[in-house]
Amino acid sequence: MSSTTPSAIGVEFDDPQLEASVRAGLATIEQSLARSVRSDDEFVSEAAGYLVDAGGKRFRPLVSTLAAHFGDPTRPEIVAAAVVVELTHLATLYHDDVMDEAPVRRGAESANARWDNTVAILTGDFLFSRASNLLADLGPWAVRLQAQTFERLVIGQIHETVGPQAGADPIEHYLGVLADKTGSLIATAAEFGAHFAGVDSPTIAALRSVAQLVGMAFQLSDDILDIASESVESGKTPGTDLREGVATLPVLYALRGSDADSERLRELVGHPLVDDDEHAEALGLLRKSAALQEARETLRGYAREADLALRVLPDVPARRAFQALTAQVVERTG
Repeated sequence: MSSTTPSAIGVEFDDPQLEASVRAGLATIEQSLARSVRSDDEFVSEAAGYLVDAGGKRFRPLVSTLAAHFGDPTRPEIVAAAVVVELTHLATLYHDDVMDEAPVRRGAESANARWDNTVAILTGDFLFSRASNLLADLGPWAVRLQAQTFERLVIGQIHETVGPQAGADPIEHYLGVLADKTGSLIATAAEFGAHFAGVDSPTIAALRSVAQLVGMAFQLSDDILDIASESVESGKTPGTDLREGVATLPVLYALRGSDADSERLRELVGHPLVDDDEHAEALGLLRKSAALQEARETLRGYAREADLALRVLPDVPARRAFQALTAQVVERTG
């Protein structure tokens, strides 16, 4: 692969040594992740490995691995910490699918659809327990950071579930939910990688800020792809959020309008769109709306903030890889 060809892990590398090192690190993390979900109980192993085997972008391990390249990326704690973060992420997916009653995850039946809600919830709990077991070997600092991150994940989920308070801006509320539910764990992925690589405190703080912003941008790009894409680039069928009645950023911007299309959208998205014709109509209205462009501009705003935060970091190949990753997050939405 040439250094200018986008890699399967979503980054354009301009340094072959960095690329080789990152790929090796991610391969080791993947192997450790597969081991971490195995159990002596065959059914538990099958359920716990279900989403691992389904694949995924492994965005959080990638962030951990890149952050570690500001220090010594060979330290074994980096792998364990990256697995902790990915296990946490996967556990939340099992729980999210139950809450959302989602039938599909990563192109296959969700765990709750394949088995039932109880199995999915308990499997998520099992993954949390495996993450905790790994954390115990990483020391009190890591346990505390994970606890603080988990608190933010739960608060974000609570805020999403109850919705904005009376008088609150729905868009600000939504972005706050994303910061807690998505940005916090990606920020922790960077902090874990950098900390265990022996990176200095100011650089760790900067990397955490970068990762939080890139994480927000990554989720917003998924929101946009769910509306704009004709394919399954985001890992789910286009319009899935609409069909499930989830008001993502493009929808919230559209609902803020006062034209006839906005009024019609309010009628359509006030409930899950199980009717195929209504779903297609809503998707069509959103695709031609100014709201989609407004959401893209919000995405670019987070990417610009991330780029500014990157400029204070040491000028090493890993910084350029983060810059490429940020650009790729924006470019994937077209």
